[in-house]
Amino acid sequence: MEELNILNNPEPEQEKPLRRPEWLKIRLNTNQNFTELKELMRGNRLHTVCEEARCPNIFECWANRTATFMILGSICTRACRFCAVTTGMPTELDWEEPARVAESVEVMGLQHVVVTSVARDDLNDGGAAIFAATIRAIREKRPMCSVEVLIPDFQGNWDALKVVTDERPDILNHNIETVRRLSDKVRAKAKYDRSLELLRRAKEFQPDIPTKSSIMLGVGETYEEVLEAMDDLRSVDCDIMTIGQYLQPTKKHLDVVRFWTPEEFSSLKEEGMKRGFKHVESGPLVRSSYHAHEQVQHAEANVR
Repeated sequence: MEELNILNNPEPEQEKPLRRPEWLKIRLNTNQNFTELKELMRGNRLHTVCEEARCPNIFECWANRTATFMILGSICTRACRFCAVTTGMPTELDWEEPARVAESVEVMGLQHVVVTSVARDDLNDGGAAIFAATIRAIREKRPMCSVEVLIPDFQGNWDALKVVTDERPDILNHNIETVRRLSDKVRAKAKYDRSLELLRRAKEFQPDIPTKSSIMLGVGETYEEVLEAMDDLRSVDCDIMTIGQYLQPTKKHLDVVRFWTPEEFSSLKEEGMKRGFKHVESGPLVRSSYHAHEQVQHAEANVR
């Protein structure tokens, strides 16, 4: 680990944008599957985090007919400094949306689906009822499909969290996004300890449902701080962790302080597994829902 000691000191923000390294170059693949999936989303008036958050893996995932559905509209009530999703006051609450998501899951023949949302602080339950309705609708249309939800913090409304956990999603995912020291800088309204409490309570409500969280690197964190974040997640019995490189979506967002190397990501995966995670997905292009089905399979294998 001596070669990584330089990471234990925060680095100053860059005066000009860093040049993206070779290992972050993305191969574009707009084959027939990509085109058909895009038309399906448009036809059903659905949103995907793949597009809204400008995910670098959209071409790979869509070409393989997988996607992460984003419910509760496309306007977020928060303005996190890393996220490209539009911020504002939402105007829609579409109770027919769960049925359209389920229909798309059925048409696509998915075996595993991820459902996330914008933050809806304008709603008393933060949109928990729509999450629950979407889980039910998917299972009615395609019972063999496993359902993963990536939820907001519901502003600490644990009754709202229970509405979601009562539907027993196959994976309960909530992201801490960054290390404790940088949380207030990176995230809007969200609190590091509140996120940990959400993951703890999710396990309290449904102990057998795997929980998952994600962190992005490159906004000024140190190696030791990432290890501390791992320890924090394990302290609330989080099962799966994903670690990826932050990429600045626009010039208005946080600058990239440093690009972590593939070797460093591999080292962090080893550290995470040593700490007892059932699975750690760690790499420059990894995102919370990237290869989600494979993550679940690895975690289940490690349980056995």
